[in-house]
Amino acid sequence: MNAVGNWEEIPLFDSEEAEAAFWAENRPDLRLMEMAVAAGSENTESVTITLRMDPRMLARIKRLARSRFLNYQSMIKQWLSERLEQEFRDR
Repeated sequence: MNAVGNWEEIPLFDSEEAEAAFWAENRPDLRLMEMAVAAGSENTESVTITLRMDPRMLARIKRLARSRFLNYQSMIKQWLSERLEQEFRDR
């Protein structure tokens, strides 16, 4: 499987079948995905916090995020957001 490291390497597709065939043989490079997440987060206001956790737990989270081509911090924020919505729905 080929890693796509630059957005210019991704062609314009004329059909869903052509796109599916391309992604069946290619995958986005992890750095490309991290840059996309970082670029999207620059436009939003956020607050930096410090969170202490067990190093083994953090290693497992990072491994899981990497397997999903995500930044681990973004994945944690997504989990927190989903759980927060669930808590407010269940009230």
